[in-house]
Amino acid sequence: MPWALRACGITLSCHGKAGILRGVVRSKIAVAVAKSSAALLRKLGRGGTNLPGTLALKIDPSLLGTLAKGMHVTVVTGTNGKTTTSRMIEETFRRAGFRYFSNKSGANLLSGITAVFAQHSRLNGQSPYTHALIECDEAAFRRVSEYLPVEVLVVNNIFRDQLDRYGEISHTLEAIRTGISHVPNAKLCLNADCSLTASLAQGVPNPITWFGVDVPVYKEAVEELSDAPYCINCKAEYTYEWRTFGHLGGFACPNCGYKRHDADVAVTEIISSGASNSRIRLSIEGREHEANINLPGGYNIYNAAAAATVAHENGVEDETIIQSLATFECGFGRAEEFALGSTRARMMLVKNPAGFNQVINLIANDEGEYQLAFLLNDRFADGTDISWIWDVDFETLARHSERFTRVLVGGVRADDMAVRLKYAGFAPERLEIMRKDDDLLDALSSSETPTFIMPTYTAMFDLRSAISKRTEVKAFYE
Repeated sequence: MPWALRACGITLSCHGKAGILRGVVRSKIAVAVAKSSAALLRKLGRGGTNLPGTLALKIDPSLLGTLAKGMHVTVVTGTNGKTTTSRMIEETFRRAGFRYFSNKSGANLLSGITAVFAQHSRLNGQSPYTHALIECDEAAFRRVSEYLPVEVLVVNNIFRDQLDRYGEISHTLEAIRTGISHVPNAKLCLNADCSLTASLAQGVPNPITWFGVDVPVYKEAVEELSDAPYCINCKAEYTYEWRTFGHLGGFACPNCGYKRHDADVAVTEIISSGASNSRIRLSIEGREHEANINLPGGYNIYNAAAAATVAHENGVEDETIIQSLATFECGFGRAEEFALGSTRARMMLVKNPAGFNQVINLIANDEGEYQLAFLLNDRFADGTDISWIWDVDFETLARHSERFTRVLVGGVRADDMAVRLKYAGFAPERLEIMRKDDDLLDALSSSETPTFIMPTYTAMFDLRSAISKRTEVKAFYE
């Protein structure tokens, strides 16, 4: 019997070693495939953001966990502002001297995140970097969190998004909640002004740092349907001491007492807000600073507060944070500015009512003349159900229509967008439908009037391809 046990033990040990060896080889092959396929795709001008990860995961489904082991991982999730918040955080990491990488391309599903880890790893799975900054799709976080050793997680906000992809807003909330259950030791940075996001703090062991905006954001705000008018706990209607936009602000339930938590990192004053930047007063754990945010819009004020919170939790000094907010490089299509013929254009990605309404707030609260271009697609990444455009407050824009020298409409569903603008109050004869991106760009380029271009996701990629032939813009994955 002893010899049999010893033999069995030796056999099991050999099998165990063989299994480990097979796992190591499998991981090496997966990394090699990811690296080589990404290099090929970039030579072809395709970027190589998701396919390399998809191929690697076919070979080693647990590759992400292997590559992320031992790293300091920060994750940014939520409905709106993930990319811009990530770019702000990235600048703080750069200035602080961290050895980091990020998924700058915005490929934020499991495959894209796996690909970026593979790109920044050696063939043996080891990485020369100490920190990873990862933007993660809110629905995908449920799975991604099973593999990543998340140390800091920021949830920007939760708004209603594409119903055909995300379902009801409660589904998004539960996906993030499930993801948090996989990372019980992660520091949570939560938006105190979002009643939905704030509810994620209930019943979790994680340490929590709150961020928020202590004052109203806009002088004139668009009319919006609240995505969370009723208490998440008892269903009574919230009251507000102040409201910033959407359902964000100083909420309180008069029935059960659920209310906004005091913010540890807070915007205490909006000194000025224009078409190119905002100046704010920012309190970081009680330390007051005046800060310049080099992008416009109330939503970017929230993004700045979120980024400051994450940087603080990663040990970045206050002064470095303030400098970073003034100098970071905006993400692809997120208020990105570039020359287009005679005009200066800003590209503002729009993908849901809440985000679109904040772009409208920005334009409506400025006094300048502009050209406007709306591009609506209905592909999978945009959301195939375009009924959401009827929840956008285009009526506010229509009231300022005398300031808009041209109003152009493009994309696969240009006719639907034109109908929506007509019913919002734009004169039909002023709506110019452009079937081809090059025609739209020719029209915009012929004027010196500044331009706002508002495309949905795939329309933005289509348009960027045409823009790259006319002006110097970085590839979307750079």
